[in-house]
Parts: sequence; structure tokens; C-alpha cells
Amino acid sequence: MTAVVLGWNGRDDTLACLRSLDRATYPELSVVVVDNGSTDGGPDAVAAEFPEVTLIRLDENRGFAGGVNVGVAAALGSGADFVLLLNNDATVEAGFLEPLVAAVGPGVGAACPQILDGDGSTIWYAGAAYDPRRGHQGRHTGYGQPPLPATDAPYDTDRACGGAMLVPRAALELVGPLDEALFAYAEDVDWSLRAREAGLRIVVVPASVVRHRVSASTGGAASADSIYYALRNGLAVAERSAPLGRLATARRRAEAVAAFAAQALRSRSPLRGLRGVAEGLRDAARGRLGPRRRT
Repeated sequence: MTAVVLGWNGRDDTLACLRSLDRATYPELSVVVVDNGSTDGGPDAVAAEFPEVTLIRLDENRGFAGGVNVGVAAALGSGADFVLLLNNDATVEAGFLEPLVAAVGPGVGAACPQILDGDGSTIWYAGAAYDPRRGHQGRHTGYGQPPLPATDAPYDTDRACGGAMLVPRAALELVGPLDEALFAYAEDVDWSLRAREAGLRIVVVPASVVRHRVSASTGGAASADSIYYALRNGLAVAERSAPLGRLATARRRAEAVAAFAAQALRSRSPLRGLRGVAEGLRDAARGRLGPRRRT
């Protein structure tokens, strides 16, 4: 079992994440930290406090997918039978892994914990519906509600959350890596779609609990960068998964723009957020992926 933690200029978050993993009760858990070219001293801090961790230092920010793929390749190369993807701004409960492993039976491609907000009072993710014909999917299943009882049985969901997901080796080999062209956001949606096309299920395991300080690496869920990538990549994945006619495509894009514009207007920097909406739509329509280009 290997956990892959991706860090980018989130030194304190990464250290907190690794401290929580250090308390995990699952036997023989190894950790790979991939640093996406941080400049905040994070890699040196990780090496000093956690010398047993495999630390991979990249010389540039390769995005979520690019960085995670490097870590997954290292984990598989070392013989891991399971790989846990975990955001560096997440912390785990000590016994979170055992229920996830138990839930990975035949035909399961990924098992996800219920992911709570930072103080653990409400759900952020407990599954998510996904319909590629729509331009916006709304909030995750259970969002803002009290945590699920640990006694609740695992259940199927449409898509996994890349912020915390356990994937067996066989599924990684069958489905392949995350799509690096997306750079950040919706890689987990794309991977989940490919997994389901391959006949695999995605499950949520309420007995496993992770806490997540959402979108810390991009400045928060309502930051201009978060809005840009979420809109652009959401449309890109939807449009290649469910091609529609011209009118229906325009309707799907309009739905997405309306949802993200409303989010931008509620943010601390509405003008920057709206610019993220405009650029996200433009690049989605042009098929321009990769890192955001500043104009």
C-alpha cells in the first residue's frame, strides 16, 4: 500500500497531512510525496521531518494530473498493490484505510472516504452524480449535511474524488493514468468515466473519514484559477464524453457559464472570477488545455 501526496507551495498543509498519515493504523503503509516545483521550502521540510518518505522533486509545476502520475508510477514500480491518492491539504483519521481496503472487492475501481470540511462538522464529498449532457453538476452528494454514520454500508456513486481515493493496482493498469492535458480539475471525473466504461464501480465508504481544506493549492474554490479550470475542464470532459448537436452544446455551455459566473460574483474578487469564466469558456471552445495561459 502506497499513499501518493502531491504538494505545491503548501508546506504546512503537506506536513500536517504526513503527520496524520504517520498515525494511520494500516500496516505497511509507505508514502510517496511528489513536489511540483515548490519555492516555499516544503520539500526540505518534508525530508527533514519524514526521512522515510520517498520524496520526488519536480523542477516545474506539472499540475495535479502530471504530478500524481509521477507518484503513481513510482508506487507501482515499487510493487504497491493499492495506491491512495491524497491531497496535501487533507488529513486522515487513524483507521481510515482499513474500511477502504475492505470495500475494494471484485469489480471495484476506486473506493473513496466521506470527505468532511476542515473542522469535520459537515460533508464536503460523499459521492457525486454526473451527467455529461449537463454543463454543471451542482454540489456533491451530502454537501453541507452532518457526517454519515460509520455503520452505513458502502454504496456506488458516479464519480470518485481525486482528493482522496484508493485504487487497486489492477484498476490503475486497466484504466490508465490521469489525463495530464487537463492539468487541474476534472481529472477524477475523466478517470471515473473511463473506469466505468471498463466495467468498474466507484464506491463511497462512510466508515472511512478524511478532512479536506478545499482547493488550497489554487486559492480556494471561488478563486479565479479554480473557476477557470473547473469550467474549462468540466466542459472539455463533458463534450468529449457526450457529444451533442450545436444547439444542445450551446445550452450546455450556457448552463456552465451561468453557474460559474454566479460563483464568481460571490467571490472576493468578482472581476477576476468573471475573467476566469470568460477565459475558461474561450479555451474550452478552442480545445486549449494544459496550464492556464495568462493574457
